[in-house]
Amino acid sequence: MSEVLLVYASMSGNTEAIADLIEEGLQEENMNVTKLDVVDCDLDQLNAFDSIILGAYTWGDGELPDEFLDLYDEMAGLDFTNKQFAVFGSGDTAYDIFCGAVDLLEAMIDERNGQIVQPGLKIELGPDGEEETCKDFGRKFAQAVNLKASV
Repeated sequence: MSEVLLVYASMSGNTEAIADLIEEGLQEENMNVTKLDVVDCDLDQLNAFDSIILGAYTWGDGELPDEFLDLYDEMAGLDFTNKQFAVFGSGDTAYDIFCGAVDLLEAMIDERNGQIVQPGLKIELGPDGEEETCKDFGRKFAQAVNLKASV
């Protein structure tokens, strides 16, 4: 069974609800999921997994939330070669930059030589009405990871 690390930051519970649905999709594809709040994740855990999904809500003017900043800064010293990633987040289209945290995380992964195996998932506020989209995001990530593993 393939393993994936699912790390998220959630203030209102929206991003955590999205993470829960993504986890369901991963499990439907027989992935073993380690799901962590970002405050409980460290570099050792990032290094221990080859398949990683990161999720964060967007704060302020398209920024990462404070609780994600320490891990984000530490990621700048890592090499993500041979690691597969996907990124998701929640945001509010009332702001000029919608789900900017997703873009920031994807840029960091790209700079550190990680492989983003599918486009980022950006959800308006919470997953209500988007439950199947969130589950499908998890299923597609699992399929991409398993496809690479079988090559």
